[in-house]
Amino acid sequence: MRILLWHVHGSWTDAFVRGRHEYFVPASPEGAPWGSGRMGRDWPTVTEVPVDRLADAQPDVVMLQRPEEAGFVRPQLGSRVPMVYVEHNAPRHGAAVSRHPMAGQGEVPIVHVTSYNALMWDNGIAPAVVIPHGIPDPGERYTGELPAGAAMINEPRRRARVTGADLLPAFREIAPVNVFGMGTAGLPGGQGDVRPPRLHDELARHRVYLHTARWTSLGLSLLEAMHLGMPIVAVASTEAPSAVPPDAGVCSADVEVLARRFRELVHEPDFAVLAGKAARDHALAHFGLDAFLCRWDRLLAETVPAAEGV
Repeated sequence: MRILLWHVHGSWTDAFVRGRHEYFVPASPEGAPWGSGRMGRDWPTVTEVPVDRLADAQPDVVMLQRPEEAGFVRPQLGSRVPMVYVEHNAPRHGAAVSRHPMAGQGEVPIVHVTSYNALMWDNGIAPAVVIPHGIPDPGERYTGELPAGAAMINEPRRRARVTGADLLPAFREIAPVNVFGMGTAGLPGGQGDVRPPRLHDELARHRVYLHTARWTSLGLSLLEAMHLGMPIVAVASTEAPSAVPPDAGVCSADVEVLARRFRELVHEPDFAVLAGKAARDHALAHFGLDAFLCRWDRLLAETVPAAEGV
């Protein structure tokens, strides 16, 4: 198929465009929000198309990821090109009563990336399905040579409570914690925005991965750490309890429990190795790239013929 989408969430898009289709992203000299293109990504299957000539891509389907995108593409593509809306986020405010922006229509399916998101959003009359994350396997790189924790948090100052960055001092009383991500320079243990594959190598040197987010969708950084073979200490919020099995480390809402298990994993490297292997096995079984792409292929095959037959 020929699929039109915006590069909105880089890690998710990196997995999605590894499928067997042709992918097109709008581009313009102005860049974001409507013409950001590939943003420097090395994606051989992705072609940039001028933002004012979207019809040139001749898409079979459009992947919406922001509410305003439907209104942007309709004048150029008309109403017969089918659309799918990918919801990456959990509702931000009043979660249990949040109505999804696409809830009032029944033609465009909403695809949630976690079951938790599907539960919390009010999807109205829109068909809603769940396609869990899948990521390219970075390989089992864990060495755990550093008796320290590692976390990936973007903008921890601005998003302190949402990301759980305010919890890090409790773990630093036990062992050093290095933080990777945008806006981490200048923070205790801040490592800056390191990109793969160096990021994966650096993470895998740490004894334990810390996932402190209070409110998020299922972070792909957590899944990357599990694929690397890192033991996990995670706050039990949103989808994390389903993603982190008990033998992979610990997932709890009790910070004292988390800190105690963090201490155990830091000081027992052999136990940390075993927990990391369990984390990797679980990630490969539940968040592998092949399963992710197959699920999307099934949904797209159901969506496009249905629209063409109208």
